[in-house]
Amino acid sequence: MNKMILETERLFLREMNMDDYDALYAVLADPEIMQHYPYSFDEKRVSEWIERNMNRYKENGFGLWAVCLKETGEMIGDCGLTLQNIEGEMLPEIGYHIRKDKQHKGYAKEAASAVRDWAFENTDYPALYSYCKYTNVGSYKTAESIGMHFEKEYPDEANGITHVSVIYRMDDKK
Repeated sequence: MNKMILETERLFLREMNMDDYDALYAVLADPEIMQHYPYSFDEKRVSEWIERNMNRYKENGFGLWAVCLKETGEMIGDCGLTLQNIEGEMLPEIGYHIRKDKQHKGYAKEAASAVRDWAFENTDYPALYSYCKYTNVGSYKTAESIGMHFEKEYPDEANGITHVSVIYRMDDKK
């Protein structure tokens, strides 16, 4: 049984496992979806992606989770929290990938909003980040839609130029 992590109006997010390979391959191996990624995904990379996230669940208590439609249980992508190297610093990043036929329906925003709330409730991180290649307008517009704002752009080997968005924890002290 996959561990359920979050539930939203239309989605649930759960830990992924190797049974999710075909559904995740449909997302990560799609050249249009991954056009802004530094490399293309083949069978081996998709399997390694799942394994890496399964290890993250054990080591960190979080990772990228399977994004599933409540109505059908169908996995349509991934979204979650990972620690990423952003300009030489390991920072908590909200990442998301949604299958092409399910894009532009608000699923990435809905999942990322839930992950943002989960991260601020379950971790001590003072800020959450989202980063992508500077040409990936859809990704950073999704980050902005959940309250993030432009932090910086910097040159890097993988993306040419990386665009970073951030949201800071609300100060609970009034």
